[in-house]
Amino acid sequence: MRKMLALICMTAILAISTAQAEAQNIKGKVGVTARLGFLIPADSDYNDNKLETDAGFNFGGGFIYGIDKNWAAEIDITRTEFGSNRVSGANTGDFEVTNISLGGQYRFEINHPTLTPYVGAGLDILLSDYSHPQDSVSVDTTVGVHASGGIDYFLTRNIALNAEGKVVVAPETDINGPSGRKGNFDPSSFSGMFGVRFFFN
Repeated sequence: MRKMLALICMTAILAISTAQAEAQNIKGKVGVTARLGFLIPADSDYNDNKLETDAGFNFGGGFIYGIDKNWAAEIDITRTEFGSNRVSGANTGDFEVTNISLGGQYRFEINHPTLTPYVGAGLDILLSDYSHPQDSVSVDTTVGVHASGGIDYFLTRNIALNAEGKVVVAPETDINGPSGRKGNFDPSSFSGMFGVRFFFN
């Protein structure tokens, strides 16, 4: 009986270890990611006044596909909203940004059964809006680039916890009012996100 119990335990440990080792390799796997976190935006200007921006709550998700054991393609859509004010402290309304992010990852192989660090880069389509307390305005869409770094911690071969930092750099875009351009919005930012990935296969 003891030998049978020991054999069952050894088989279970071996199976778990093998599953963890296989988990790092996402070649051919399709996964979905859900994240939330914070975003620190760049400052902008409106009517020749500098606008200082507040940190915002950032959330979203996307899909990841393992091209091979090191390379992966990813698409993410995130949304954030943050306030702005003049240097004097007067409230000047809220910005909203939806980021459609297309990119790739290089996933490092390390001597650890459950951790996979990675770096990434790609293209960002930034859809922005501005709710000014007095004026009716709109913000032009712009395109930027990003660089990211993060880590996946695999709980099982299909589920991983994720943490990621991301820098977005984009050119300033126009804030337009009824009578023409009213200012410049800088969509550049740094974000920190935490979430979970689920792989379907």
